[in-house]
Amino acid sequence: MTVRREAFLDHVKERGEYDTVQEADRAARVVLALLGAHLVGEVRARLAARLPDGFALILLNPLQSAEPLPPERFVRAAAAWIEGATEQTAAWDVGAVLSTAADAAGDDLLKEILLQLPPGYDLLFGHPRPT
Repeated sequence: MTVRREAFLDHVKERGEYDTVQEADRAARVVLALLGAHLVGEVRARLAARLPDGFALILLNPLQSAEPLPPERFVRAAAAWIEGATEQTAAWDVGAVLSTAADAAGDDLLKEILLQLPPGYDLLFGHPRPT
């Protein structure tokens, strides 16, 4: 089931403690573009189908990545793309967006997403795996 844009951004805004929906939108665009570069095939398409249309298109037309980035480099890349962000604020942005995307994905799809990503992304999505 696709999440409405307003509901998606409201969740990102709340989790990111942003002052405006525009700040949440900016973070969502960057983080989903970076995520799209790391997901392929049916998994990316299935996640896109659960996101609002504009964000689905961003996920399906990602920024280019030569290799899958480990979580720390993913956060650094987000900091580079979000105006005025530091690594600390970018980690907050990434967590707000990816935890909202995880809710939209559901547990089964999230497991498949995490299988395509380097270890440690479970924490970025706010769903730590048991050790």
